[in-house]
Amino acid sequence: MKANLTRRLFNSITLAGMFFFLASSLFIAEPYLLMLTAAQLIFVPLMLQLLVEVKKKHIVITWIAMLSVFLLQVVTSGAGQVALAFIYLIFTFFVALYGAKRFFKRGFTNWAEISIDIGLMYLFVGGLWFFAYIAGIDTGFSPLITWLTAIHFHYSAFLFPVSLGFFGRLHNSKWYPFIVCGVLAGPMLVAIGITFWPLLEFISVLVYIFAIYSLIFLTFRTRFASKLQAMLIRISYSALGITIIFSLFYAANSAFGSWFVSIDFMLLFHGFFNCVVFGLLGVLGWVMASPLSKQKVWDFPVSRIRGKVKGTGEPRPGLVDNMADFVDVKVLPETIVQFYEQTERYQLVASVKWSTWFKPLAWCYKWVSTQLQQLNLPISSKPTEMTYTIRAVDPVLDGRKSPRAWIRKVKNNTVFVAIYSQHKTEGRTYMNIALPLPFSSMIGILQLDVVNGKLVLSSDGDQDSGIYLAVGSTIFKLPLSEYFVISEQSRGVLTAEHKMKIFGVPFLRVDYRIGEKEL
Repeated sequence: MKANLTRRLFNSITLAGMFFFLASSLFIAEPYLLMLTAAQLIFVPLMLQLLVEVKKKHIVITWIAMLSVFLLQVVTSGAGQVALAFIYLIFTFFVALYGAKRFFKRGFTNWAEISIDIGLMYLFVGGLWFFAYIAGIDTGFSPLITWLTAIHFHYSAFLFPVSLGFFGRLHNSKWYPFIVCGVLAGPMLVAIGITFWPLLEFISVLVYIFAIYSLIFLTFRTRFASKLQAMLIRISYSALGITIIFSLFYAANSAFGSWFVSIDFMLLFHGFFNCVVFGLLGVLGWVMASPLSKQKVWDFPVSRIRGKVKGTGEPRPGLVDNMADFVDVKVLPETIVQFYEQTERYQLVASVKWSTWFKPLAWCYKWVSTQLQQLNLPISSKPTEMTYTIRAVDPVLDGRKSPRAWIRKVKNNTVFVAIYSQHKTEGRTYMNIALPLPFSSMIGILQLDVVNGKLVLSSDGDQDSGIYLAVGSTIFKLPLSEYFVISEQSRGVLTAEHKMKIFGVPFLRVDYRIGEKEL
């Protein structure tokens, strides 16, 4: 732990940052202006070193950015200052690109890493406001408010989410996602509230208060690498718990004209606590022992087919060869087993029900899906027969085990083209389904379980389960989930209920009636 602290604090980036900060303090007349400079020269570079394997190019880029911040205190010409601020803006842009790259390699999974990703992207917003302040751009606010917004996005929108992400690597509970959502939404809600609706600013501060105090509570229930680190992190977050109360008073004054708190007071009190107590102690705490990410790399097989399905061959009788690969067929009704192994024997009647809130989007998407002939569900909820064929797909083209395409149609319109396969991870076999799209493929990894004699297929299971978008070699987890329940109503007759959610909100339900075809 001491070795980590020494390595992080006494390397070329950190030493240069501290030197530039001390040199800058000689030229800055107002001490409160050093709060942003401290973030730019010390806190941001230190936190980035905990996330990036530092190479020579990173050192050079960071040095240039820090030198530009220092020279801003020395250079007096307007054009020179704008050029230097633009250099720092480019630096924040590259940090944001790194955050976006991290996010798109993983997608909507792992709240700790999402918090870090968004924090990295928020830094660019801070860079924009800083550039606007230096360049004298009319933002609709006074220069002081413009500068305060820049510092807000360096501390509340970058430093806090990244710190929260490190904490999430140590702690995982049902409350943590709500805290992350509150913290990540806070900076934008505050900015919108200040600009358009002071009441929203007040409400967003209330959300922030809930998130911060919940976080403080959780820190005292979490084990850290050492007592010293625990003390530093807890004090850091507790400082936010104090300053957020005065932010509430300030927001209340803007919204209701009461509980007056001046900007001068906020600069001295709020600024000191955020910079020295939250910023300095929090960064030192994570520098002592930065927790490693628990995010695993997606390594399940993915279909290589994009766009139109090619390479289909002879008919296949079922979607799978053997249901015993997935579940214990002894506790499953025989009709369900037969449906999957001898699918061609069954007739499919579907009733599509779009959620009311989603129907306008469904109408807009309908034109696109008709052109693609993929994910092309009817808008009407009227029961409709789906005809289909199941054909083998060339495994050389697809890249997975024994793939077969289930092509479903309503009259002459293709509704789905889903290529079924399977894979095993840690002893469990998953259904691996690919829906080819232009230049990409939507991947559904479903976990199968038998519950009270019913077959349950879910993307919310363990390990690989989920819905993904594969583009090139990138696998991005989508904020979608699906849940199937298939049950036997009578001998030879099944019903299936298919529910889908986006960001946890239901938007689609399809009810199927499945019966044996008449010979």
